Amino acid sequence: MSSPARSVTAALALAVGALLAGCGSPAPSVPGPAAEAPPGGAPFLATSTVTGAGTWAVAVMGGPVAQENNFWQLFARPAGSTEWKLVTPPGTADNGGLVLAGAGGSLITGFRPSQYLTYTPLTITRNAGQAWSSAGPLDGALADVPDALAAASATGNLLALLTDGTAELSAPGYTSWTTLATQRSLAATPAGRRCGLQNLTAAAFAAPGTPTLAGTCSHPGIAGIFASIGGTWQAAGPTLPAALASQPVQVLRLTSTASGTVALLATGTGPAATLLAAWSSDGGTHWALSPPLRLNGAALSSASFGPGDAAAIVLNGSRGQTVAGPGAGWRALPALPPGTATLAPGPAGGFDALAPGHTTMTVWQLAPGSAAWAKAQAISVPIQFGSSS
Repeated sequence: MSSPARSVTAALALAVGALLAGCGSPAPSVPGPAAEAPPGGAPFLATSTVTGAGTWAVAVMGGPVAQENNFWQLFARPAGSTEWKLVTPPGTADNGGLVLAGAGGSLITGFRPSQYLTYTPLTITRNAGQAWSSAGPLDGALADVPDALAAASATGNLLALLTDGTAELSAPGYTSWTTLATQRSLAATPAGRRCGLQNLTAAAFAAPGTPTLAGTCSHPGIAGIFASIGGTWQAAGPTLPAALASQPVQVLRLTSTASGTVALLATGTGPAATLLAAWSSDGGTHWALSPPLRLNGAALSSASFGPGDAAAIVLNGSRGQTVAGPGAGWRALPALPPGTATLAPGPAGGFDALAPGHTTMTVWQLAPGSAAWAKAQAISVPIQFGSSS
């Protein structure tokens, strides 16, 4: 295992054992069981998100990473439609992974650097992927997490989390960026010290446009979510149930939805690790928590958010779980189709499972109330193998 992989693996051993790999910045080495950290463009980047234009999903296709034949693809399901289409922005190498940020009806895509690329190209579409225009670029590498890029619907500002733990902010036009915080500076604040902040894992804008960062706390029972209010970083995470007060906590996902802010938290380690979804409609002042989902040693590979505050996750062993929103419990989905990379909740309570192949993306649909997945689409994806070498 390479030195960077060992660093990330050790950080995860403290936070969630073998649950996840690929955080935004390094953490101290702590012994313990953990899965090997994946390379840049980790499978956890496979996810889906919703904007006013519809639903978007990203997944990796092609061949082996070692041969640089892994190509990340973007798919869109326009609002009011049940069919997906390929809308990957053209002209930029995407072997390092794609990160999405939605604002209103627009979508901004960040291309994580790979090979000899040292900066992050940004592209934006305002018509559901029919046309793309360049924005930025960002002089730095986006972190290898699905919430490394966030857009504020009210202002159009962008917030980017980099691999070195720096959070950068830019106004519309995205021609200049300023440092909002670093993992080190945030950890030195009163809120950061109470958490014992070890790394940053997500960036978001809470209503009405408040920059928000999240990460892993070394102090047990604290959800590391922080909001920049009046130039001061304040703790904005939910209070966890007493039964979890002694457990380490990592924020895996943090993003904005039409109704507020939603987070996915991991608590505990090893077979005792659990997941909780959390929702806030007032910028983090109050939160509603889902019941804990006991993982029993399962590994999380994808987490997505859909309309109506729904969340859906993919676990190893072709298992999927979903929670409909505040007040609801987790529900197991029928065994996922082979190769499912991510789930996309639908507006009517159904789900789409996206299963990438070598050059074909297969879409399976689970109708509301159904107990079986039905094959809905097979999308041919033209991949130029060898073009990245």
